[in-house]
Amino acid sequence: MAEKLTKEMILLKLSGIIDPELKVNIVDLGLIYDVRIDDAEGGYKVEVDMTLTSITCPIGPTLRSAVHHRCEKFEGVNDVVVNLVFDPPWDVRKHASEDAQMDLGIM
Repeated sequence: MAEKLTKEMILLKLSGIIDPELKVNIVDLGLIYDVRIDDAEGGYKVEVDMTLTSITCPIGPTLRSAVHHRCEKFEGVNDVVVNLVFDPPWDVRKHASEDAQMDLGIM
């Protein structure tokens, strides 16, 4: 039997997705607002709330698709929903990790 799927496992997998413009992974950028896992009898339903660096981000659909595909690769996942949210608006100083802010030259 596979180990129980956790939010931390999903975040680790999502940290492999790099924003091609900023060259920092989407987890460290703070673009992943929440991950919820429903352990239903038929398998896991994973729901991710994510945002973009701006509403007009041209790579938004690509990033959203990458999140969906990474989540569906986990054993036992039979449903993935990726919600694109803009509340609260993303702010690099509030949402990005210290490491990401250093990489971006903000700190």
